[in-house]
Amino acid sequence: MTTLSQPCAQGNFFFPAPASLPEEFIQVILESESFRLERIVSTGQATPPGEWYDQETPEWVLLLTGSARLLFENEPRVIIMKPGDYLHIPAHCRHRVEWTDPGQPTIWLALHYRESGSGE
Repeated sequence: MTTLSQPCAQGNFFFPAPASLPEEFIQVILESESFRLERIVSTGQATPPGEWYDQETPEWVLLLTGSARLLFENEPRVIIMKPGDYLHIPAHCRHRVEWTDPGQPTIWLALHYRESGSGE
């Protein structure tokens, strides 16, 4: 039998997922010195016009429900994401969320991590 040194945490990525939110909902699920795992719920939100994400660490994101469109700086094509699609975003790769489905929750699993040897 295994004894746990820390309490277990349990939840459900899909519930609660409100149909409408005034802004994107971000919930940190797990976090350590080397990574942060988030549940993000979008209900029609997008990055404000003219703004870009420019993150210090790489991010790997998986779209679980809903749909979204992402744009990367200096890339002409919009990336369309649907359930099951994942994307790796290197650190300082400027990007924005152009659109998320306003008709249903778009639920993301996002992993922000420090690359080994990065010194961050």
